[in-house]
Amino acid sequence: MGKIVAIDFGLKRTGIAITDASNIIASPLTTVDSVNLMSYLIALVEKEKVATIVIGDPKRLNNEATHITENVYLLKEVLEKQFPSLKIVLVDERFTSKMAFQSMLDNGMKKKQRQEKGMIDQISAAIILQSYLAQI
Repeated sequence: MGKIVAIDFGLKRTGIAITDASNIIASPLTTVDSVNLMSYLIALVEKEKVATIVIGDPKRLNNEATHITENVYLLKEVLEKQFPSLKIVLVDERFTSKMAFQSMLDNGMKKKQRQEKGMIDQISAAIILQSYLAQI
């Protein structure tokens, strides 16, 4: 069984989360500059024996596309071509940034840590991944 990776894609930064070997626990992994995302994923997929990539699907409350939705769909197409043997899945990511920020508050993170936007991206990716794990 391969690991599952989740992506919280942004135009500047992308949060990455990964499961444990048993695909039970979703953990924040890192934040990468989006321009370096593909090279990072190529190395990660090989190193971690990834079987599935989950991408946060950005939508408004009324289910309409956001300003970044088209970019996410393009990313999905690119990943499907780059990794034809992997399962590439879109998962609703509404409220993940708010949930990530609340999680940081609940866990007692200092204000300086909470202001680090990369941390929110990583935690958002972990929330997206946990949501996917709950569905399978």
